Amino acid sequence: MKQNIVHIALVVNDYDEAINFYVNKLKFELLEDTYQPEQNKRWVVVAPPNSHGVALLLAKASKPEQEDFIGNQAGGRVFLFLNTDDFWRDYGRMKSIGIEFIRGPQEQEYGTVAVFKDLYGNLWDLLQLNSDHPMANR
Repeated sequence: MKQNIVHIALVVNDYDEAINFYVNKLKFELLEDTYQPEQNKRWVVVAPPNSHGVALLLAKASKPEQEDFIGNQAGGRVFLFLNTDDFWRDYGRMKSIGIEFIRGPQEQEYGTVAVFKDLYGNLWDLLQLNSDHPMANR
């Protein structure tokens, strides 16, 4: 049997501002942006460049109870983990364009990591896993 997770829904306030952040600041690729008239919503999918794993579905909050989760998808914990092949390149670029890091770079047994906020306040790890880490080459 083979299974994999293809999308993680990320609740956003506005499709276009979310696309702008993920595509123009994080340098993700816009994989799909399709209007779905029967539901009056868009199917917007982004993913890190050259990745072959999970993609983010940018899902605009459509009900008041969903709005409470914008920026707090994981209850204040780190929600998503962005692995890179060059931590210092990406950390420097992200800092230079104003992405807020709430925890600076640290060397850990698994690699180098820093914590940043996305445009809504969700917490992310930017990390470069050590080459011997089980997830490093997946």
